[in-house]
Formats: sequence, C-alpha cells, structure tokens
Amino acid sequence: MPRVSREQADRNRVAIEKASARLFREKGFNGVSVADLMGAAGLTHGGFYGHFSSKDELAAVACTNAFTQAAERWTTRVRNRPHDTSALHAILDPYLSPRMVKNMGEGCPAASLSVDVAREPTDKPVRAAYQDGTARLVELLAAHSPGDDPAQRRKQALVQWSTMVGVMMLARATQGDPISEELLAAVREHMLGNQA
Repeated sequence: MPRVSREQADRNRVAIEKASARLFREKGFNGVSVADLMGAAGLTHGGFYGHFSSKDELAAVACTNAFTQAAERWTTRVRNRPHDTSALHAILDPYLSPRMVKNMGEGCPAASLSVDVAREPTDKPVRAAYQDGTARLVELLAAHSPGDDPAQRRKQALVQWSTMVGVMMLARATQGDPISEELLAAVREHMLGNQA
C-alpha cells in the first residue's frame, strides 16, 4: 500500500480532530469508538494510531479545538463593539438560543463535555484541556464585563459563565418541553436586563 503524503496526513489529522470535536460533544467520550471517529472523518480504523497514541490523547485535542472554536466565535462577535453591554449581548444572544440547544455537536463544549470530563480521572489530559478552555472563555467574558475593578469583573464573569453553562445543560435536558425555552429566556433577561 502506498504511503500517504505529509500533506494528506495533515489533512487526515485535521479531519479526525474536526470529527472528534463534534462527535464527543454529541455523544460523549464513551459513546464514540475509534471506529466511529475514523468513519466520521472518512478514514479507516487502522490509520488512527498513526495520528494519536490513544483515544485519551484525541479527547484532549478535540476538547482544546472545541474551546478554541468557541473563543474564535466570541472574539468575532465582540470585535468593534462600542461598549461592554453590546459586547456581552453579542456573546449571550446566540449562546442562549434554542438553535444552540439543538446543536450539541457545534455548540458550547463546556455544556456538552462537562459531565464526561467530570467522570475522567484528574490526571487525564482532557481535564487540563477543559480547564484551559474554561479559563479562556471566562477571561473573554471578564474582558467585556462592565466595571473598572479587574477582580470584580472576573467574579462577574465566573457567575455569568456558570449561569450560561448551567442553563444550556438544563435547556438541553428539557428540550421539547416549554420549560427549555423558558429557562433560556429567564437567563437572558436576568443577564441582559432590558436588552434581552
């Protein structure tokens, strides 16, 4: 069998990472096999270990990539916003939407992966990836929170983040019932006030 070029190998790795970031958010770490991941990437099972030493390594990479995608979306949304409230609205409005409830594979990695990550041993690499991703998004929220005191802005961002992730988890768990959208609307009104 002919060897794959370096460029093709790089494209294959990116395809595996992209597919795993989506599938792990949709089905959890234990709900996806290596064969599932490779199939979703359009590759055969045998090629997995040419890219990753283990599924644990890939879980950490996928988690990092999912948080990076979220941070990039937020950064794009807040670019050129004239004031903190406008920037916060640009982050929260799409996050607290029924579309995000339905879109687990592309949505918030914190809400999608939290239960799986919590069940992993503390020495697993996915734990560090999740913690780093959480810290990054909290920093973005703090940067766009009102006020002059950095410590107070960080506290506010921690509360906002906890509320956002918690409501997303609850809205997904109650999807199909009116309470799902009620939860989102209540949190949006609470966090954005009259701008909801």
